[in-house]
Amino acid sequence: MSKPYVSHETATIESFKRDPEFAAEYLNSVFEDGTQEELMLALRRIADAFGMKDVAETAKLNPKTLYRTLSPAGNPELRSFQAILGAMGMRLAVIPLAQPVHP
Repeated sequence: MSKPYVSHETATIESFKRDPEFAAEYLNSVFEDGTQEELMLALRRIADAFGMKDVAETAKLNPKTLYRTLSPAGNPELRSFQAILGAMGMRLAVIPLAQPVHP
């Protein structure tokens, strides 16, 4: 008996549930190369994997506010962004570029 079809979106979210390190690498990749819209979509996918309600509660955000914040047009404040990442067991970090930018 063959397995039923699973959408790419569902498979991606399931992989984030199983492997939080993969979720972090995915998010880092989007930070490096993606647009703000793509970043919000990535955060939403990862929040779905961790449970949107649980993320909202841990981040001390209203679930509706979290959905709106993580929409493609979302533009979270740094405080909210850090709270959302923290609720998913992640944090924002700054690393130097391979080649420093000189004035």
